[in-house]
Amino acid sequence: MKLTRYPGLILSLALVLLLALYPAITGSASARETVFTILMSIALASSLNILLGYTGYVSFGHIVFFGIGGYVGFYVLTVLGLHLFIAVLAGGLAAGLLALLLGKSILRLRGAYFALATIGVNEALRAFVNNFQPFGGPVGMDMKFAIYSEYGGAMRALWIVYGGLILITVLVIATSYAVKNSKFGLGLMAIREDEDAAEVMGVVAPNAKTWAYVLSAIFPGLIGVLFFFKNGNIEPGDAFRLHLSIELIVMVMLGGQGTVLGPIFGGAAYQQLRKTLLTSPIFKNIQLAVAGFLLLVIVLFIPSGAVGWLRSRFVNLRRVLE
Repeated sequence: MKLTRYPGLILSLALVLLLALYPAITGSASARETVFTILMSIALASSLNILLGYTGYVSFGHIVFFGIGGYVGFYVLTVLGLHLFIAVLAGGLAAGLLALLLGKSILRLRGAYFALATIGVNEALRAFVNNFQPFGGPVGMDMKFAIYSEYGGAMRALWIVYGGLILITVLVIATSYAVKNSKFGLGLMAIREDEDAAEVMGVVAPNAKTWAYVLSAIFPGLIGVLFFFKNGNIEPGDAFRLHLSIELIVMVMLGGQGTVLGPIFGGAAYQQLRKTLLTSPIFKNIQLAVAGFLLLVIVLFIPSGAVGWLRSRFVNLRRVLE
């Protein structure tokens, strides 16, 4: 297999790895934290793109998988006392199972009805966890500092989490590329263009949408475990932040939905914009309003996103800007 046959994948992975290696080379803790946030945004946006970009189904509740995965993984770590690796797998499995169960029901809805249903799912799960005592109820769960000693201390544990996030980011990008260039992905994109016509042509739309939903859910579940292990505590408000789902949609749309490179660009660009807004005395309290305005501008003027616009202007670069 020649790697030159996949220039789009190579470019996407190269950009992510170059960004990820910078803190490791410099050994800078501040650079690590900055890049961690960017990589997490890229991975979450890329996972949402498997659903939003390829099927056209807009989910405002994608963060629910981040939250439920984080809670399950945190429980496995703190209550069952198992290793971080097992906790991460448990978080991803829990998110995938939840998506499978939800997909059988809410994916029968279309358009705005599906979008509204995903908001309801997020709020329902937050209310459930808020009253579920094994998960700590409204106060959440805390991790004993001694747990980090099993991983060589807190500082080493942070680098382990960072390495885990790099691996997950690479996996989600590779998965997104594989889906897009597969028969399964063609079926998803047919659903995006015209679901009824896709079914006439032989695409089993309910099954295809459900498995796309499951694939898009597993990665946020994995990331949620790493994120809350890094923080040392988890609460319902942090685990099921609806505004983060909205921001993920902005990232996907900004970069270009339905492309592999789009969420990478969108996630990195949006995080830099968010950093600028949060450190500005004028805009720090209206960052979500700016995100909403940005989404409106994208939908009205560049609906294909930055990568889509470049693909339309520079035809020769389409194999690279995939």
